[in-house]
Amino acid sequence: MEAIQKVYLVGLGAVGSAYAAKMNEAEPDLVKVIVDQERYEAYRDQEIRVNGQPCRFTFIPPEQASEKADLILIAVKGHHLADANALIRPFVGEKTIIMSLLNGITSEEEIGKVYGPEKLLHAFVVSTDATREGRSTRYSNLGRIVFGDKDDPASPKVSAVKALFDRTGVPYSNPPDILRELWWKFMLNVGVNQVSAVLKAPYGVFHKVKEARDLMTMACQEVLQIAERMGINLTAADIDAYHGIIGELAPEGKTSMLQDVEAGRKTEVESFAWTVVALGEKYGVPTPVNACLGRMISTLEQMYSR
Repeated sequence: MEAIQKVYLVGLGAVGSAYAAKMNEAEPDLVKVIVDQERYEAYRDQEIRVNGQPCRFTFIPPEQASEKADLILIAVKGHHLADANALIRPFVGEKTIIMSLLNGITSEEEIGKVYGPEKLLHAFVVSTDATREGRSTRYSNLGRIVFGDKDDPASPKVSAVKALFDRTGVPYSNPPDILRELWWKFMLNVGVNQVSAVLKAPYGVFHKVKEARDLMTMACQEVLQIAERMGINLTAADIDAYHGIIGELAPEGKTSMLQDVEAGRKTEVESFAWTVVALGEKYGVPTPVNACLGRMISTLEQMYSR
C-alpha cells in the first residue's frame, strides 16, 4: 500500500483538533476537515487554537470534494455518526482506510454496514486529557491512538497508518488483539466518563476520593461480566490498571462526558450505559449500576433547558 498523503477528519472537537494539529504541525495542511455547509461558514470566520496556538485548517464541504482520501478519521460523538457517514461519502474511494476514534464498541459496525468492513481499522484514543471550550482546545497529555486490524494484525492498512503516525509524531500502539483493547477502553469509559458526569468530577476527584473510584469500579464490573460471556479476554486486573492511568492525568482535566454535561450538550449515554444494559439483557448479566447511571445522565440532559 502506498504512503498515506491525503488525510481527512470529521469532528473537530477536543480529540479531533488535537490530533489534526499534531499532524499538521509536522506536515502543514496534511489533515483537511470535512464539514457541512453550516460549519463551513462558521469555521471560516472563527480562529481555532490548540494549546494557545492558532491552527489554520482547510475546511471542505462534501460538495467540494475533488479527490478520494487515503485515510479518513472520524472523531464525532456517537449521536453524530450517521451524519458523519453521509458527509464522508464523496471522499471514500477503493483504497480509502477509515478509522473511527469514537468511544464505545458499535461505531465500526455502523460504518462497515455503509462502506464495507474491509475499509476499517478499529481504533480508539487513550490517556488524553484534551478539553475544548469554544474554539480552543488544550491538553497536557495528548494520549495515544490504539489501532489495529481485527482480521490481520500485520495488514498493509496497519503498516500504512503506522508509517503515517511515525512520520508525524503521533503517539500510538498497535496491539495484537484490537477487539480486546477496544473493550478495555469501553470498560474504562463506562466507568470514569459516566461517574465523572454524574458527580461533576474532574480527574482530581478520582485521585483523592475512594468512593468515586469505587463507583467507577462497580460500573466497570458489569462490562467485565458481559465480556466474559462474549469471550472477550478482560480481567479484574484491567479495572485495577485504570486507576493508575487516571492517576497520570491532569487533576483539572475532564472526561468528554463531563464536558458535554457542563456545556449542555447531548452525551454519549446511549453508547455507554444503555449499550451495557442492552448487552446485559442479551447475555443474562444484571446491570443495575449502569441502569442507574443511564437514568441519572438522561435526567441531566433533560434539565439543560430548565
